[in-house]
Amino acid sequence: MRYVVGYTPNERGADAVALASAMARALGADLDLVHVVDRRAPSLAPSLERSRVDAAEQKVLSVEREGLSLVPEGLEARFHDLPAESFAAGLIDAAVEYKAGLIVVGAASNGLFKRYSVGSVANALLHASPVPVALAPRGYRRTEPITRLTLAVGQRTGAEAAIGAAIKSAERRGVPLRLVSLVELDAEGDSGENINAAHIHANTVLTDASHRLPAGHTVNVEVAHGRTIEEAIDDLEWDDGEIMIVGSSRLAEKHKLFIGSTANKVLRALPVPMVVVPRDYEGVDASPEL
Repeated sequence: MRYVVGYTPNERGADAVALASAMARALGADLDLVHVVDRRAPSLAPSLERSRVDAAEQKVLSVEREGLSLVPEGLEARFHDLPAESFAAGLIDAAVEYKAGLIVVGAASNGLFKRYSVGSVANALLHASPVPVALAPRGYRRTEPITRLTLAVGQRTGAEAAIGAAIKSAERRGVPLRLVSLVELDAEGDSGENINAAHIHANTVLTDASHRLPAGHTVNVEVAHGRTIEEAIDDLEWDDGEIMIVGSSRLAEKHKLFIGSTANKVLRALPVPMVVVPRDYEGVDASPEL
């Protein structure tokens, strides 16, 4: 298993490396730190070209040393300096080339501490990536192994790729799996019916997960509700070592991501990392896994 990490020499890049390290530990995944450079940069006059190349090479070496120094001992990591038309395009190209199971990026720099602000890179990935995308909230520095997975199951059937990925990942990591359904009480329709539907669907997924996980593996379900999705998120307790998994919107093209309006609301309120799984995702070996 390989994880592509969108690395930039700033706080956002450090957040991404920390999250990738935490997720890689239990699975023994290798990290590919990808530093994307703009291939559209204009050429200089020949007399300046040599000095420009020398300066660029020294900068890349400095970025490489800084990035790899953030990876904890015991994890294998490689550094790649890749030209691309955009940061998101470079990460997607790298994920395809390296047959990576995950792309990891940090939140935009203007978000609140341990909250998200979705910048242009994350936004592009969340609408185009063929592999799951993990988003680290601003200020994320935990590198210890993940302690619990939470799967957003919604109120309706669907999102089978996310369900499969969450179940298999919880099994391989040996961590509890929590199934959460979020209900917005002021949404259209009867709130009581919405809550009841959420309980029924969540318990259906719980039964399925219980059958697919080894005997004794901890899996439970919670239905959280509030006047808004954000309020429902705040009503839940979150572990420091937790990750939330959501599926793509039904609007997503097959095998690609498209984050829906509810997931967007969740993302902006969530205090822990989020992983978004593409529609019909099968993983690098035809089996969904994070």
